[in-house]
Formats: sequence, structure tokens, C-alpha cells
Amino acid sequence: MIEERWLTVVDIAERLQVDEQTVRRWIRDGKLVARQLGGKAGYRIRPSDFQAYLEGLPGAGEQGKAAA
Repeated sequence: MIEERWLTVVDIAERLQVDEQTVRRWIRDGKLVARQLGGKAGYRIRPSDFQAYLEGLPGAGEQGKAAA
């Protein structure tokens, strides 16, 4: 079985160049699926859930069309 490395709020914030609180707000609002690990561990996001979030952003399909 292949183990998937889950992403942290910090990972997502760095990749998208947004504040960590913005990522937490997306999670609270249900826009980004995450698991709460409790305590200081915080949230973890599966790479597949992060990709689904990115694909759901407005204009996400436009990049592929421009490259074709």
C-alpha cells in the first residue's frame, strides 16, 4: 500500500501564497476538505482533496485551454 503524505495548513498556505488563517477559513467554510487531528497537530489535508479544491476554483479549466 502506498502511503500518502498529508499536507498541513502551512504547506497549503505556502503553495498558494496566502495566509494560514485564509486556509483555515476555507476549511471552516467547507471549501477545502481537511481532517482535524486534535491538539497541537491541527489540520491535515490529503493531496487529492487539495487538488480537488484547486480544480474547483473559478478559471481552473481555462489554463488548460490556453496551453492547447
